[in-house]
Amino acid sequence: MTFTEMMAAFTAAVEAGDGKRLGDLFTPDGVYHDTFYGEFRGREAIADMLENHFWRDAEAFKWEMRHPVCDGKTGYVDWTFSYTTKMARNTGTRVVFEGMSRLELDGDKFRAYNEMFDGGVALVQLGFPPERMAQVLRKWADRTRNLHRTQPHLKG
Repeated sequence: MTFTEMMAAFTAAVEAGDGKRLGDLFTPDGVYHDTFYGEFRGREAIADMLENHFWRDAEAFKWEMRHPVCDGKTGYVDWTFSYTTKMARNTGTRVVFEGMSRLELDGDKFRAYNEMFDGGVALVQLGFPPERMAQVLRKWADRTRNLHRTQPHLKG
């Protein structure tokens, strides 16, 4: 399966809410790093993330992947992602944002999925009050600052 075909299967699984199908695209110890919900390790955890987090809080997902590039070990794609929220504060609101993903491959399976996007754009559309947005953004900033690879950047 080509990287483009893998990404098409990935988005089809998310849009259908098919956790098993999404999990099966990953290695047995694969990791999905989701900006909102955190890290999910292993096929069962990834399936659970999709079915019991994504689809618990939203519906009518649409994920358009563009410009996939891959060297056989690492793939990148930019995207537009949207959904209709089921969260109590604004049920029925359509949320849309853009980002990029980096995926580590092991043959025709994903070993790791990482996404980069401006989460503040989504939080505003979700109706988060400013103090809650600040709390979430601080958490995300701390997560970035605690990564091993960011440590040399914190030493001036």
